[in-house]
Amino acid sequence: MHQKIRRLLLTAFAALACAPVFAQRALVGQPQLQLPRTTLTAGMHRIDAQVATTPEQRHTGLMHRRDMPAHEGMLFIFEQPGVQCFWMKNTLLALTAAFVADDGAIVNLADMQPLDERSHCSAKPVRYVLEMNQGWFEQRH
Repeated sequence: MHQKIRRLLLTAFAALACAPVFAQRALVGQPQLQLPRTTLTAGMHRIDAQVATTPEQRHTGLMHRRDMPAHEGMLFIFEQPGVQCFWMKNTLLALTAAFVADDGAIVNLADMQPLDERSHCSAKPVRYVLEMNQGWFEQRH
């Protein structure tokens, strides 16, 4: 699994460098940020990921969205490794966050419930977090 995530992240960076496509999905009553999208692959699994790299993009994340297709997610990229903490303020979806180290290894997973404001943190410093619908990682081992 660690090699799959490493390939997933490397694919993301290559795709972002080549030709980002911007998400333009409007949210009811909320402005949607224009986020680059990339296609990630983990083995035979394809992920259409929005990429959040700025503080504003990372802060907004998946807030206010009412649904997300099973093959979609959000990749958060931080400038430096650090203990990254996420919460679900204004987030209506049940999500799992994969905290990913520079070498592509998953440090830990955190299942997060809608609208829960408790912090879910990485077990050690990471630069990447991939959020998917809850159950996505478990279903794919």
